[in-house]
Amino acid sequence: MTNKIVHIALVGNPNSGKSSLFNAFTGLNQHVGNFPGVTVDKKTGIFELEDNRKAELIDLPGTYSLYPRRADEWVAYKVLMGADKEIKADLIVLVADASNLKRNLLFCSQIIDLKIPVVMALTMNDLAAKKDIKIDIGGLEADLGIPVVAVNPRKNKGLAELKKVIAKMQPDAPSKLRDFMDTASLAPEAVNKVKKAFPEWSDYACIHQLINHQELLNNNQDHEILNAIVAENNFNTTKTQAEEIMQRYTRIRQIMQKNVLETGPLEKKLFTEKLDNILMHKTWGYLILFSVLFLLFQSIFWLATYPMDGIEWGFAALAGWLSNNLPEVWWSNLLINGFVAGLSGILVFVPQIMILFGLITILEDTGYMARISFLSDKLMRKVGLNGKSVMPMISSFACAVPAIMGARNIENKKERLLTILVTPLMSCSARLPVYTILIALVIEEKYYFGFLSLQGLVMMALYLLGTIMALLVSYIMKFFINIKEKSFFILELPMYRAPRWKNAGITMIEKARIFVTDAGKVIMVISLLLWFLSSFGPGDKIEKTEAKYAALIEARPTDTDSLQKQLSTEKLANSYAGILGKTIEPAIAPLGYDWKIGIALITSFAAREVFVGTMATLYSVDEEDDQSLREKLQAATHANGEKVYTLATGLSLMVFYVLAMQCMSTLAVVKRETKSWKWPTIQLVYMTVLAYGMSWLVFTLFS
Repeated sequence: MTNKIVHIALVGNPNSGKSSLFNAFTGLNQHVGNFPGVTVDKKTGIFELEDNRKAELIDLPGTYSLYPRRADEWVAYKVLMGADKEIKADLIVLVADASNLKRNLLFCSQIIDLKIPVVMALTMNDLAAKKDIKIDIGGLEADLGIPVVAVNPRKNKGLAELKKVIAKMQPDAPSKLRDFMDTASLAPEAVNKVKKAFPEWSDYACIHQLINHQELLNNNQDHEILNAIVAENNFNTTKTQAEEIMQRYTRIRQIMQKNVLETGPLEKKLFTEKLDNILMHKTWGYLILFSVLFLLFQSIFWLATYPMDGIEWGFAALAGWLSNNLPEVWWSNLLINGFVAGLSGILVFVPQIMILFGLITILEDTGYMARISFLSDKLMRKVGLNGKSVMPMISSFACAVPAIMGARNIENKKERLLTILVTPLMSCSARLPVYTILIALVIEEKYYFGFLSLQGLVMMALYLLGTIMALLVSYIMKFFINIKEKSFFILELPMYRAPRWKNAGITMIEKARIFVTDAGKVIMVISLLLWFLSSFGPGDKIEKTEAKYAALIEARPTDTDSLQKQLSTEKLANSYAGILGKTIEPAIAPLGYDWKIGIALITSFAAREVFVGTMATLYSVDEEDDQSLREKLQAATHANGEKVYTLATGLSLMVFYVLAMQCMSTLAVVKRETKSWKWPTIQLVYMTVLAYGMSWLVFTLFS
């Protein structure tokens, strides 16, 4: 290797300790993006080798073999096959689980036969010791023909030695690297012909090109050459793969017998197995699961309340200070009500995002997350999802934004897309202010059996409505999303371990940064657009309104504050947003809504909780009138004198906010995750139609 930066690909089976090693090497020097063309996470990090050279570590998605089925496995496969134009690895660090070495050696042997320089990082040695498994590392090195280093990333053991080995490794020519098995014998005539056309490929690479050249190569001429070889030699993909796996395991068994000493079938029952008897029990397992999810859900509210309140208070104080110290010109209004308000709408989500991903990382580290997915798979599969969909959906009770980001671990494209599309139907915390004021407004304070609150039951019903509709919509949509990828729910249950607090901290910081820098850009644009719509109107209506109230204030200086509130209300009515509210009034009238509610529907698209603030502005009254917002809304009437907020209207509005996509942050994240405006547009349309139809039905039934 030269003095240039060394590019290292980190590979291994899922749950082999790969992420631990990546975090131990790179720490906070990480960057998370996406691999080209897919939404699979691309994690890269920089660290320093023993000879002071810089190394870039690329954490490839976990995979069990070089025969990919999922999108993330294809990402790793293309890098290892040299088919990724952006990522070229100088060498491979393969992470192998010492407690389950036989399975890990299959992937390792395949990489060896690709003739790529590779070093094995042997993890889980403490767990192997508990299982009374003893490994002869020297013998393993001799039989595999590659360096093997025992490491424990959690305790920073063996990392210095691994760095030394990496620094000494040379990018040898493929011909100098040892074969694990004679792969050419699998299809000798076909391999020889491929080698003549592409001499730079190893024998094993030739086999894979014969199988997957359509996905690995871009040159049509190369495709024609390989297609001709496949046809001429009657190359049988299935037979070749089967023979290869059988030969590899024959050799692996020999290596295991020689270098690994394991106890017999009467080995002691580990703590993990004993705990699984409880946590995976057909009855107790579900009760414990619901308890864990309840605590997770509650913790997001408990822990996020104070930092979120602090952020809101800080931005309110900043906005107040700017308002008192800046001149009353258009750009100060833009700065305060556009930029600062928009930035507040972004950063207020950060505590929930950090806490949610921190808690999820802890559950993953302990090994319990896999058990949650396993227990919930049966129900989820009936509606087109799978067990891995349950955590994003539960997380959405706090906020749909991080929940949708959390859907990345669902391998199946269709199930991941369905999860993203229905997750916003789960009632998030932003809906709570709307639910609270509307329930207090139209539902009487009544108790059944002395302790069951009617208002509390309605609140619970709103949450249940969102959950049931999410499952129902997923069941219907699974028939319309034409993705033919076959669904597999193959889940390895990892051992229980203590959580890594450093790893949780790194994840929290990374997820917050991604949200602020990526989704935040879209949120800011829409926030500024909403400010413009609420601050300006056509013609000179707003100027005339200001002139009218300026004269009234001059004539009635004692009523200045009251008149200022009325001025704000009338300016809003004459703004583009107000005109939109009046324009859509005929469309929303069948739901029981007036134009003021229409304005609230528009402004609360920025964030659902804006509904309450909009109502407070629209229903401003004289200063001496000390009515609460609830009392103001109760007193609101239509032009004909009928009450605006009847039971039917209140229930209709609640149902609308349960089902409608009133959150630009969610749309921004859906666009980012799907890399297209198609799916957020479909999501916006179907949720709006669903909300409208259900709200009309409720209004009609209760009128």
